[in-house]
Formats: sequence, C-alpha cells, structure tokens
Amino acid sequence: MNAKFSKENSPIKLYRNPLSGHCHRVELMLSFLDIPYETIDLDMANGAHKAPEYLKISPFGQVPAIDDNGFTLADSNAIIIYLNNKYNDGYEWYPEDPVKAAEVQRWLSVAAGEIAYGPCAVRLVKVFGAGLDYEGAKQKTLGLFSVLEPILQDRDFLAGNVITLADVAGYSYISHVPEGGVSLEPYPSIQAWLAKIEAHPRFVGMKRSPEPTE
Repeated sequence: MNAKFSKENSPIKLYRNPLSGHCHRVELMLSFLDIPYETIDLDMANGAHKAPEYLKISPFGQVPAIDDNGFTLADSNAIIIYLNNKYNDGYEWYPEDPVKAAEVQRWLSVAAGEIAYGPCAVRLVKVFGAGLDYEGAKQKTLGLFSVLEPILQDRDFLAGNVITLADVAGYSYISHVPEGGVSLEPYPSIQAWLAKIEAHPRFVGMKRSPEPTE
C-alpha cells in the first residue's frame, strides 16, 4: 500500500461506468500509485448519475468521481492530478521541472481534446450507440494517429522516455479504439507504446467490448 495513504483511512471510492475510458484513467492511476480503492458502478441507463445524492459529488452528473474520505472530486484529469499531488511516493508522474511539466500538461489537454473527439467519440458511437458524427470522429482519430505515430518512433512515452500522467490520460481510449471501428494495425509505434504501459507491474485493464464488424 502507498506509504502516504493512512491505514486509518477508508479506501477511496471510485464512482464509475466500467466501460468508460475516463473512469479507467482514474482506476489506472489509483493502481499505479498503489492506493486502496473500491469501485461503485452506477446504473447510468436508469439515471443513477443524475440522482440528487450523486449530483452532490459530481454536479454535472458525470463519471468518474471519487470520494477520498470526505473529499469529493469529479473530472478524470483533475482526479489523476489530485491523486498524484496527494499520494505521489517519490516517482514524478507530473514532473516539477517546468519544461517537463508543460510537456505532460500538453498531453492532458490532448486527452481532453483530440482524444475525446476522436478515439473516445468513435467508441461512443459503436459501443454505446451515441448520436455523434462518426465519420467526423474517425477522421479526427486518424489525424491524431498521424501525429502520434512519428512522435512515438522517437520516444518511449508521450512526454519523453519515462511514463507520466500523460500516458495515464492517453492510454484507455487509444487502446480501445478498435472497439470504435479504427484499427491500430497501421501504427506499430502506438502499439509499442501501449504495450509499455501494459508492462507496468501495477497495470489494470479495462473490460474489452466487441469490435464492430463491417
């Protein structure tokens, strides 16, 4: 167990949808930091995320959210930064050096932008039947991958040659993009990057959904 997590504390509660990449992002960080946690799966199909009690935790009715012994927080990127700032036990997931920190922050912005509107969106259409512009999201995904592939030819991880919050934020939706009908086969460097993250001794995966057939 993480040395900074008091034995007197209860495990952190993670409110989630088990098929959400945003939620998996937080679960990955909790596991990487070796923090005790319990998952609470919300019945979102029946509106559990809009219930008054949950809205006190996550005012926009979104997942993920956490309850860390009375402190509640929503938004996946905010949560992984919080977890790092509170429970980092020596490893620089979010570097103190301003140049390295800016590089990580850039990829957190990509996770909330290009990844959300590309790999996340194509999967929302194919897995959840979301009424989004699939072809537009697919083109955004291919555009993102055309940038990522050459970058990852020259480095092991998104922000350099060590794993950081950038990789935690980027992994889930890119790893699961075949569920959105986009193949990773043409991108060996992206596949190699995903494999390096999966090789971490405390890696936890997200449940796979069937890949669509044409």
